[in-house]
Amino acid sequence: MDAMPDLPPQNRVPMFNMPGVVTVSIAVLLAIHALREFVLPDAWDIWALIHLALIPGRWSVAVDPSRIEDLLKAAAGAAGDPEVVEARQAFARYIAAEPSASPWTFATYALLHGSWTHVIFNSVWLAAFGSPVARRYGVLRYGLVALAGAVAGGVLHVVLDPLSTAPLIGASAGVSALMAAAARFVFQPPPAYAAAQPWQLPPRQRLQTIPELLRNRTAVMFLGIWLVTNFLFGIIALPLGAEATAVAWDAHLGGFLVGFFMLPLVDRHRG
Repeated sequence: MDAMPDLPPQNRVPMFNMPGVVTVSIAVLLAIHALREFVLPDAWDIWALIHLALIPGRWSVAVDPSRIEDLLKAAAGAAGDPEVVEARQAFARYIAAEPSASPWTFATYALLHGSWTHVIFNSVWLAAFGSPVARRYGVLRYGLVALAGAVAGGVLHVVLDPLSTAPLIGASAGVSALMAAAARFVFQPPPAYAAAQPWQLPPRQRLQTIPELLRNRTAVMFLGIWLVTNFLFGIIALPLGAEATAVAWDAHLGGFLVGFFMLPLVDRHRG
């Protein structure tokens, strides 16, 4: 007779230890890029880029038609390969002929990427910093922070480069918002806690204030590295796809600032 007691089955360790919403987010980004890369004809892909990417010049002339002349002059004065410059000028004339505010593009641009390197890079950072935000706040607040970051990044990009005809694409601004949000609570030791009962869970980490973050060496180092890296994004061409579709550093910055300062409001209304 077997005297060994019946033990409960052990839980399996998931292959990807991420919240479901983060896994779905990454899957959607990868699926959209695969659809563009392997399924859509070139004409359809160009249509998607024109109507879903954020094009600052198109937004600017739609809001203020008097800037059409400035848009055309900016395109004519662009430096670079003659064929590329000619293509930009032709695109600027197209935008001038058919201006459209397209407000949805402040969000939809985040779904498109310039290359597999681009989308995989964003997916890795999304997994790393979206996961703690999703675990702490749930699906809706995770999505709200990411969406607000994408919109803020697009707005700042348009404000700083209003006559650009280069389509802005990539989830980097939304990811930057989640990264900034996570920085408010992940770089601190767990609170001292002694459970009265085995089933009791430790309290959640509170958000660090800005002075506390500035005294946190790990957090300061992380923020410093992020700022320097973001600056390098603005001066070094990265292999994220075509030159005209590289994600702008100012979109990163806009998303990061919104995620950093918005999270206390999200945390205050946490259930």
